[in-house]
Amino acid sequence: MARRAVSLQDHAAGDLRYIRHTMARAGTFTAVPGWGGVLMGLTALVTAALAGPPRDSSTWLTLWLGDAALAATIGVAAIAWKARRAGTPLTSEVARRFGFACAPPLVAGMVLTAVFVREHLTTRLPGCWLLLYGAALASGGALSVAPVPVMGLCLVALGTLSFVVPAELGSLFMAAGFGGLHIAFGLVIARKHGG
Repeated sequence: MARRAVSLQDHAAGDLRYIRHTMARAGTFTAVPGWGGVLMGLTALVTAALAGPPRDSSTWLTLWLGDAALAATIGVAAIAWKARRAGTPLTSEVARRFGFACAPPLVAGMVLTAVFVREHLTTRLPGCWLLLYGAALASGGALSVAPVPVMGLCLVALGTLSFVVPAELGSLFMAAGFGGLHIAFGLVIARKHGG
């Protein structure tokens, strides 16, 4: 009889582990920061004004790469702050899956940036960056709150369109995508999804 009770306990513990694992895989990454997105959008608008139209110059590239580094810092800090406030561990299964879904397009963007610069295609970087950042958000957003993948698809559309228009309009697309969309969707996420 004691042996059967232990077996039932083991079985119940196994069931609980399975349920926890299933719930973690089905969860949503809710630590996407709305206010952080707004701040990232504001820095992009400033950078677009300072950098001007895309050109094959180290100044233009440095301004935008500096803004990308600043935006990444803001984003990571805002995610950590929102996750801590909500009691959501950044080591959870869904957080890892969100990160892994976002990473490949972002790495592709880094590689293609180097290629575009080497081949003197810097004026076409806005389309590349918008497309790949949008792909990262659309992919990772499948595991997040509803506005995130929608923003990603909007960025993909802007990136695609920016390849069709003259290259000198790239700064307007950068301002619209990295600035305007971040601000608009950041406000929606802040209002509807807890900051």
